[in-house]
Amino acid sequence: MPSVSTSKKSIDQMTGLEKAAILLIGIGEELAAKVMQHLTQDEIERLSAEIAKCDHVPPSLQEAVDQEFEQLVLAKQYIAQGGIEYARTVLEKALGRQKAEEILERVISSMKVRPFDSLRDVDPNQLFQFLQKEHPQTIALVLVHLPPSKAAPILSALPPELQVDVAQRIITMDRTTPDVIEQVESLLSRKVAALGSQEVTNVGGPKSLVDMLNNADRSTEKTILESLSQTNPEMAEAVKQLMFVFEDIVNLDNRSIQTVLRHVEADDLRLALKTASDTVKEVIFRNMSSRAAEALREDIEMTGPVRLRDVEAAQQKIVAVIRQLEEAGEIVVGRGAEDVFVE
Repeated sequence: MPSVSTSKKSIDQMTGLEKAAILLIGIGEELAAKVMQHLTQDEIERLSAEIAKCDHVPPSLQEAVDQEFEQLVLAKQYIAQGGIEYARTVLEKALGRQKAEEILERVISSMKVRPFDSLRDVDPNQLFQFLQKEHPQTIALVLVHLPPSKAAPILSALPPELQVDVAQRIITMDRTTPDVIEQVESLLSRKVAALGSQEVTNVGGPKSLVDMLNNADRSTEKTILESLSQTNPEMAEAVKQLMFVFEDIVNLDNRSIQTVLRHVEADDLRLALKTASDTVKEVIFRNMSSRAAEALREDIEMTGPVRLRDVEAAQQKIVAVIRQLEEAGEIVVGRGAEDVFVE
């Protein structure tokens, strides 16, 4: 990368690393050294390499970088004082709407403010004890904001009827306003940071439930899916369609893959592998005889252009076979949840 003095980049074209290097140059060696004490070794090495490239920094560029840094610091202070809307109002008056939005976007991204962030480090057992007495809608709202690996054991620990109720609410949940989230947060924990005036948050839906079920035990999955099939077949099918995707075949053990291959049609397999990743193809080929694998490779290569929907239909047929074999107990699809919570 050319040095800053010869690159002729504007500040908008510069990377964050380049700006950081110029900022450290501007504050002098003593202050720069103190800043670097708070950085990781990798960050220090990258910054040092970038600083070495800056043999000359035009005063106008140094001023622009310093000014942008000051604006970002002020934006964070405004957010801390009165929330995002307060910061937006103040910055718009000082810098104009477009510049204010650019700065806020960077600050919010760097802050990574997430709903229920304070609950992510809470022990799952303690969180379960805290949530189990809450309204099903409250439980659903909290679970969709937690990592699936933490939400799954909590969902599994709920009584079967409550599991299904919460699962249905997760699927039908779509958009939640900041006011509702703030009310629930303050109810659950006084340590949760204020969310300010965030835009509505997209949460829930079948995918959220699927992520939890993929991390839950088989009993929880079975209870919820069977109940959903009775109360809302369409909803249950939407969840089942997302439970296991074709690319997940790489997570099956060799014996299970061989069992699946004995039950799928050759044409379906040929079409399904047309757009599959090399990893999936190699897993399939590895579980076939050398002659069969070579023949399949040739068939795939000789197959001309095909419609994407035909490929997806073939993959879905194979996924359906996998689900049928799992339900029949002929193969095992791994689950990620650990057994926790006892009453």
